[in-house]
Amino acid sequence: MTDPRLIAFDLDDTLAPSKSPMPARMGTALAALLDSLPVCIISGGHFGQFRDQVLAHLPATAEQLSRLHLMPTCGTRYLRFEAGEWHQVYAHDLTEDERFRAVTAVEEEARRLGLWEERTWGDILEDRGSQITFSALGQQAPLEAKKAWDPTGERKGALRDAVAARLPDLEVRSGGSTSVDITRKGVDKAYGMERLSEQTGIDVLDMLFVGDRLDEGGNDYPVVRLGMPTHAVADWEETAELVESIVAGLAVTRA
Repeated sequence: MTDPRLIAFDLDDTLAPSKSPMPARMGTALAALLDSLPVCIISGGHFGQFRDQVLAHLPATAEQLSRLHLMPTCGTRYLRFEAGEWHQVYAHDLTEDERFRAVTAVEEEARRLGLWEERTWGDILEDRGSQITFSALGQQAPLEAKKAWDPTGERKGALRDAVAARLPDLEVRSGGSTSVDITRKGVDKAYGMERLSEQTGIDVLDMLFVGDRLDEGGNDYPVVRLGMPTHAVADWEETAELVESIVAGLAVTRA
């Protein structure tokens, strides 16, 4: 896609290494892109993750930030920068009963399958309001430990299937390398992109989605099913190269 009206990015392993700060090169490239195009960041993570991984390392002005759309928990929350602060436009939270049943099911099934680890880095279960997230090694687990825990995705897939069978009224999907996310039915990154289209008036066919898991079964794959133009990357360095190329092309066009 040569002339998108908006570019949306996954976060972990697309803009930054998993649960790690966005590198300076990526921050500089993203700020330059915000001079010309609106940008969306969508992830299963909560707003605190966006703040710590991205915003703290993004050298952007208030004007640039006004073109940034943040969609934590796969678009069940939506935030915009106005009057010097981030404001929540909407939040589609789970009910108390849904959150209780989700937490109970994922813990019981993880223990039954032998996936409840004793050595962890941070919380295994996190209630994000609109999403319950299970992280097998904890939220702050080092990248190498996460890569080694389930290199084929088989363990995470078994847990996802077991929990989904117990929660037919909710959406249960694989998240990051060691995580399983639970939201309302039908909530995934395609859901987020459709809500973004409603908020901005930009058709999803005029957007470009950049992510590292666009393969079938990956957590970015729903946008492929949506028919949205996509660009697959292996890591943040490939994303930085792509963004730098787009920014250079826009500069030539303006000249």
